[in-house]
Amino acid sequence: YFGTISIGTPAQDFTVIFDTGSSNLWVPSVYCSSPSCSNHNRFNPAESSSFISTNDTVSIVYGTGSMTGILGYDTVTVADIKILNQIFGLSETEPGNFFYYAPFDGILGLAFPSISSSGATPVFDNMMSEDLVARDLFSVYLSKEEQSSSFVLFGAIDSSYTVNGIAWIPLSAETYWQITMDSSISSLPDVVFNINGNAFPVSPSAYVIQSDGYCMLGFQGMGTPTESGELWILGDVFIHEYYVIFNRANNMVGLSPLA
Repeated sequence: YFGTISIGTPAQDFTVIFDTGSSNLWVPSVYCSSPSCSNHNRFNPAESSSFISTNDTVSIVYGTGSMTGILGYDTVTVADIKILNQIFGLSETEPGNFFYYAPFDGILGLAFPSISSSGATPVFDNMMSEDLVARDLFSVYLSKEEQSSSFVLFGAIDSSYTVNGIAWIPLSAETYWQITMDSSISSLPDVVFNINGNAFPVSPSAYVIQSDGYCMLGFQGMGTPTESGELWILGDVFIHEYYVIFNRANNMVGLSPLA
């Protein structure tokens, strides 16, 4: 799931992942010599009249893939929201094959500033501080159809997706969008995630993935311990079943079952 943003004056377009598990914005640049950059859009600061260079560097390691580069400032446009002097990374290296085969150019992180590499202010934090959004939250709908209308909605909740009510869960840390989940999971056929006293079922049709004649579970161990226990990522297998609201004003996540 990815979308198009633009950077610079005049605008240079990039396809990015909207990632709630990281905080930095970065795209490939003309300074990048890695094969991963050769088949993606690359930002050219010389072609932007609003670009401001820095001597600061950035290095990010993801669960899959990594990048290093330099930081700069420029105008970033997400849908109809224009952020002036947004700090972002211009990649110089993207080691390995992950980003080479990725159907997107870069990553737009939507997590908290506390985990932002090099202290770069995240895009959504600038949207809030500059009053570019009506409310300090964003919401996500992931369609089960590949060519349908998935979206990220900044500053609003689409009430047509919350007819079944919203269960609000407080965050356990202002890093990732991290919440506390009970350890008990009900028996099949539904897998039930118990979060903040509420049960959120995921049906077999959602968590059993069919691919090339095989059936696989949409769950994978991470083995990543934290101070508060084992870390789980509730990704698209879970999000497909709910309209998700990320509320920065109250530091909560809202989940509304999709009809």
